[in-house]
Order: sequence, then structure tokens, then C-alpha cells
Amino acid sequence: MPKETFFNLPAEKRDAILAIAIDEFADHDYKSASISRIVRQAGIAKGSFYQYFDDKKDLYLHLVDLVTQEKMRVLGNNPPPDPDMGMFAYVRWLLRAGLDFEFSNPRLAEIAYRSMYGDAPLPAEVLAQIKGGVSGYFAQLVQQGVQQGVVDPALDPEVAAFVFNAVLLSLGDYVLQRLRIPPERLRDGDLEPLATPEAQRIFDEVMTVLERGLGPSVSRKP
Repeated sequence: MPKETFFNLPAEKRDAILAIAIDEFADHDYKSASISRIVRQAGIAKGSFYQYFDDKKDLYLHLVDLVTQEKMRVLGNNPPPDPDMGMFAYVRWLLRAGLDFEFSNPRLAEIAYRSMYGDAPLPAEVLAQIKGGVSGYFAQLVQQGVQQGVVDPALDPEVAAFVFNAVLLSLGDYVLQRLRIPPERLRDGDLEPLATPEAQRIFDEVMTVLERGLGPSVSRKP
């Protein structure tokens, strides 16, 4: 994590360094990301960088932590409209909220994707904790759905949780590619492309696939 000298910098300078680092790690895999490019664009000496962070890995782990904190902050500020809503209604809200975050913060979302599935040096125990926590969260949702009678109890709950997790992680990227929406538009605050009937149709069909695939079925083979 950052050294005290980094936090002693003026907020404007800290934010500028982090913004440049976010772009660097969003545009490149971990191995290709360059501290030299970051310090050059930030207008600081390379020696100064090592007064702020131990190394590239230290900076990267800090960015991953920032992504997590920001997403939790956004979701915390936008709670579901009905705390007693059904499981699929809640998942629909969760996917929508997750999409809104990714669409509004595409650079942070790209770092999150790379941290989970790229060549990033996340410690094995940290990566396992992240994936395990997400899987455990969706497993609880699946169990809730079974109790509500909207999820087939014959399904393997771990498989169902995996499906939810995979969809949540990749839906935003899929919508951008499918609709050919430049991420720059969303980063600049233009969310109009997401309000189109086509964008809503994709979202609704994803939810339909989830509900039909995971819902009770008398014809499902054991």
C-alpha cells in the first residue's frame, strides 16, 4: 500500500498520479504496464515514485483496492428499492447497479477484469478470498431463491452461483461490444447509449435466460 509520503502529497497531485496509473493499467496488462510512462506523464522523478510506493506491484494492489472501495461506495449509496424483493428481482437490481458502475467507471472496470483474469500479481490468497467471497455471496442468493421457490432445488448451488458470478462480471463488457459503444463516452458521463431500447432488450433477455435456466422445471433431468 502507499507510503506515508504519498498521502502527504496535496490531494490534487495524488489524484493526478492515480488517474495516470489507472489509465496505464487499464490499457496494458500488468507485465506491459510501465512505471516509466506513469512518472513521465505525471511529471515526477522515478525516484519520487519509489518514495510513494514500494514497486509496481504495490501500486497495482492499491488500485485494485480503490476499485473495490469505489464499487462498494456506489452500491452503498444506491440501495435496492425494496429490501424484501424476490431473489431474481434483487439480482436484476444488482446487475443493473453493477452495469451502471462499469459504464460510469470503465477504466476501473477494466482493472477489475484484468485483476481477476489477467496476468496481475494478486497474491494467491487474496485472489482466492475475492473469488471465494463473491461465490459465497451468490451461493447465499441461490439458497434464498430455493427457499422462495424461484430456483430449482435440484440444481447444484455452486454451479448456479458460478453462472450469476460469470454474468455479473462480463455483462458490462458484452453490452459495450455488442452495441459498439466507445467507453470514452461513458467515462465522460454520457450514459444515453445505455437508455436505448436495444440496451434494455439485452439486459432483459439476460435476466430471462437466468430465470428460465435456474427456475423450477418438472422436466429437468436429475
